[in-house]
Amino acid sequence: MIFNLEGLTVYFPYEYLYPEQYEYMIELKHALDAKGHGALEMPTGTGKTITLLSLITSYQLQYPHSCGKLIYCTRTVPEMEKVLAELKVLQKYREEHVEKGKEEETHILALGLSSRKNLCVNPKVSEEGSRESVDARCRNLTASWVRDKAKEEAEEGDQKGTKTKTVLENEKIRKSNLCEFYEDLEALGAEAEVPKGVYTLQDLREFGREKRWCPYFLARQTLQRANVVVYNYQYLLDPKVAGLVSREFEDNAIVVFDEAHNIDNVCIEALSVNLRSQTLDAAQRNITTLNTRITEVKKTDRKRLQDEYERLVSGLANQGAISRQRGEDLMANPVISEDVVQEVIPGNIRRAEHFVAIMRRFVEFLRHELRAPSVVQTVPRMFIQKSEAGGGVDAKTLKFCYDRLTSLLKTLEIVDTEEFGALSSVADFATLIGTYDQGFIIIMEPYDERYPHIPDPVLQLACLDASLAVKPVFEKYQSVFITSGTLSPIDLYPRLLKFRPNVMKSLMMTLTRKCLCPMVITRGADQQHISSKFDMREDPNVIQNYGKVLVGLAQSIPDGIVAFFVSYSYMENIISKWHDTGILREIMQHKLIFMETQDVVETSLALDNYRRACNAGRGAVFLSVARGKVAEGIDFDRHYGRAVVMYGVPYQYTLSRILRARLEYLRETLQIKEQDFLTFDAIRQASQCIGRVIRSKADYGLMVFADKRYNSHDKRSKLPKWISNHMTEELLNLSTDMALTVSRAFMRHMSQPFSAGEAGKTLFDQQKVDEIARRMGYPGGCAVNLAPPTKRIK
Repeated sequence: MIFNLEGLTVYFPYEYLYPEQYEYMIELKHALDAKGHGALEMPTGTGKTITLLSLITSYQLQYPHSCGKLIYCTRTVPEMEKVLAELKVLQKYREEHVEKGKEEETHILALGLSSRKNLCVNPKVSEEGSRESVDARCRNLTASWVRDKAKEEAEEGDQKGTKTKTVLENEKIRKSNLCEFYEDLEALGAEAEVPKGVYTLQDLREFGREKRWCPYFLARQTLQRANVVVYNYQYLLDPKVAGLVSREFEDNAIVVFDEAHNIDNVCIEALSVNLRSQTLDAAQRNITTLNTRITEVKKTDRKRLQDEYERLVSGLANQGAISRQRGEDLMANPVISEDVVQEVIPGNIRRAEHFVAIMRRFVEFLRHELRAPSVVQTVPRMFIQKSEAGGGVDAKTLKFCYDRLTSLLKTLEIVDTEEFGALSSVADFATLIGTYDQGFIIIMEPYDERYPHIPDPVLQLACLDASLAVKPVFEKYQSVFITSGTLSPIDLYPRLLKFRPNVMKSLMMTLTRKCLCPMVITRGADQQHISSKFDMREDPNVIQNYGKVLVGLAQSIPDGIVAFFVSYSYMENIISKWHDTGILREIMQHKLIFMETQDVVETSLALDNYRRACNAGRGAVFLSVARGKVAEGIDFDRHYGRAVVMYGVPYQYTLSRILRARLEYLRETLQIKEQDFLTFDAIRQASQCIGRVIRSKADYGLMVFADKRYNSHDKRSKLPKWISNHMTEELLNLSTDMALTVSRAFMRHMSQPFSAGEAGKTLFDQQKVDEIARRMGYPGGCAVNLAPPTKRIK
């Protein structure tokens, strides 16, 4: 449908619109009109993605001069592909229904950007396996000095072998030692353009094979003129990546962080570094390798090192000592762009051998710190004072470690980041502590407190302030939206990220029938309370009652059931006890059992077999972990998830020193109480697990919170409203037998015939939205001939 939304012509590719989608669009438009930011929670399964795309691309079409590109950030590659697939549907609809004479204006260029591993079409590179190996192999074929050397060898071949080989043959030999896809793209330069359209990663690979162009660098080259860019959070939040990819984007761009319920953790991880003894051993070997390379270059090409020294004397920024060509983006500054130091490199590290000697001393100092017999906790300022006293390395030297290492690696013509990853981590650590004093803490732990008999020293530089990484995004871009289906309590996010939203709202889900049934089980049939609290989790009665819940659900719920536990160790302990007491055998009389492990391949295989069991009608139970890969990225829609059980409240490991330091920082700087944050974090993880079961309004499912603590108002008030509003009194404080009675009644109700026409009562059609527009004083309808729109599953 095409409709008028407060003066904006919106192209929406489906026949019907949910009321919450209409409300979501209004909130988005208000923020865009105000050139401000927003935080919006919209229930899962209500078409959040297509709503965002429809409104923002319509806004771009109507206000092309005041509204820049859409930067859509997702967490995973499947989510990215889903966004681009939705955008394809929308773009096709726009092109079919635009007014005559405006066809050209509706054409957009949209593409996704991912790692080299996901885009590479060169068989010699893509077969490498790991992402790091693919990156290193790619750089070994595309770095400027590698290409220059191959060109020189080809020219020598032209001169020496003119009688035996043609120039064309020598050029072919040269290309065989390089990446022919990259070479062909470089030969055309800016003339290599991607036609208007929407390109998924697969589309880019196919286009690259057809044109013989490198899809990865073609996508990087095309980002600037694209109307819509879809990529991972890291490309905008991690300074090491954002400095290479997103630096040149226009200020009036619109940024969307989708599934942003964990955005604060992503921001913190982007500015945190962990160093173990194995890392320092590898860094020591890297330094020895650099020394060897420097000695070799001194013998064969001393001028190269002298030229670098002179550039460093003049200043990096002015002389381009660390300028990068496309194939050489081996490192990026770990510091956010506005904090990058614009000064001359200190004199004591300008000479390559001097810098390597200082890095060796710093690594030795870090080794000494790792030998501490007990926990040491300090702030960057105090750590630097110890570094000056113990290693002779001051703050200014540390601040430039990244820049100096990058320059040296380029001078020595090294592009293998996999080989020098350990030294890069040390340089990141050094640069961050040399730059920041507030919002960071350094903790040295000689062992993991959960396994005190196993020595495993680790030096952790932990960022405590989530706003540091995202601050440049909010300051630079015109409008930034964080959105998710589980963003409650929503008012905490602006405080954590330190931004002021123009719009902030949690939307409800309109339902024709009650297709979700959240319930709280607080006790077993024996009336004993159940909980995953530390003092109760080993109780045999609690474990037995938890098992009876799953046995009862397996008997009465068709198809798939998903159960989430608070940790891997707790899940393994429960499963072991269930095996001993015969609970697993009882469950398997009704359904097969699969479980998530920490091995990605094993988990993928288990998921595949789980789906096959559900498809075959046998039914299955999938045992998983909150905060794991399955909880964050896998949907259990339709018959794959007719019930989901959350065993316990998934609190973080509260004895973690980094967590305790962050809690103290939040209390002192943002006045957020420790218990409030811990509960907020646990409930958002539980909401994410529970939300896996409802992925559309045609779906239905049972949501079981199996822990007495969920019965308290403090916990339930932090659940998304679209879940908590369905928690009526009769669904609270249930025993296991009462819960099973409720679940059977719910399933009987859901099995009744449901008329598609009933759903229309809670949907907006063309007539309804036109009526709303006229009531608000805007002309309803459109002056275009509407063909039948794309049918939508209701």
